[in-house]
Amino acid sequence: MPPAVSRIVLKPGREKALRHRHPWVFSGAIASVEGGPASGDSVEVRDANGSFLALAAYSPESQIRARAWTYREAETVDAGFLRERLAAAIGRRSAMLDAGHTACRLVHAESDGLPGLVVDRYGEVLVVQVLSAGPERWKDEIVAALASITGLKTVFERSDVEVRTLEGLAPRIGAMLGAAPGPVAIVEDAIKYEVNVVSGQKTGFYLDQRDNRRIVRDLAAGAEVLNAFCYTGGFSLAALAGGAKSVLSIDSSEEAIRQAGSNLAMNAFDASLAEFRDADVFETVRKLRDQGRQFDLIILDPPKFAPTERHVEKAARAYKDVNLWAFKLLRPGGRLVTFSCSGAVSRDLFQKIVAGAAVDAGVDAAIERPLAASADHPVSLTFPEGEYLKGLQIRRA
Repeated sequence: MPPAVSRIVLKPGREKALRHRHPWVFSGAIASVEGGPASGDSVEVRDANGSFLALAAYSPESQIRARAWTYREAETVDAGFLRERLAAAIGRRSAMLDAGHTACRLVHAESDGLPGLVVDRYGEVLVVQVLSAGPERWKDEIVAALASITGLKTVFERSDVEVRTLEGLAPRIGAMLGAAPGPVAIVEDAIKYEVNVVSGQKTGFYLDQRDNRRIVRDLAAGAEVLNAFCYTGGFSLAALAGGAKSVLSIDSSEEAIRQAGSNLAMNAFDASLAEFRDADVFETVRKLRDQGRQFDLIILDPPKFAPTERHVEKAARAYKDVNLWAFKLLRPGGRLVTFSCSGAVSRDLFQKIVAGAAVDAGVDAAIERPLAASADHPVSLTFPEGEYLKGLQIRRA
């Protein structure tokens, strides 16, 4: 592809974010678009005085009208540029893959200089999410580069996320290289899991909770554990590996509960210590309270209650409700490990919600440590929006 000839010119005073290397250009900041760029084309972004700011991927239907690839005027976005970025991102994760860990995120979008592109590795399978117009334009080159860098022969696309519609892109699921894979076996901290990359949540597994599963494992010795929103049992198996006395796991997905049971069977844990329930979490925690049940360790990892800013108020009520009941079920001295994966809910707001739940439950509690996504999900210093997962390890007095 030749150097970009199309150009976006910003309104006066609207260049500050790009100068501070925030990669998004919103439609309201644009004074003019020159050259008639198509979706995914590379465009120069210049300030009102004509000074170069970035080379970006153009998205005519999104409120985020352009996403910066590079801030260097001499660079060109082409197959070689993308291969270099992909190789650098994958190289940074090399220490995270070994015999005891066969899955991790290889590319984390804006934080790896590849806006709108996510690549996860599960054993010998790569799963790709294309979230914006830029990587959509370069999909063939990206797949070729991934295959060359990793040597893997199966690349599967899970671009079935709502955000694509904001880019004017249709959802897509299907093989990009090789055939659609069946269940993929992975290992994390010597625990075996089977992952459904074709129809499982996200790209099949919550890779971002890797470090936090290790924390739960360290906390679980001798504990009666409740894992709410357990999905396929990641935290449950980690707790059993840590020596939990018992683990009750709840999720409203029958398929997820079935997979959690299969994951349990793949490992040498005492199955009598684990119970998996296909049930509504909000109803079940109330019933557990009515039954007088108490736990030493409770994990709350609910789905995204607030996909956008307009959902925050409703999400806050849901987060408060489930955390309130968790506090009521937690023994004195017990620990609550609680999360929000809603990017629209800030870390500060989440802490205030959980604090309000503790007050309403009539308990005193303290944060032992904040929790975040694992190291393969980095957050760029200039792109705080990349921090979607936040959590708290709390001890009840």
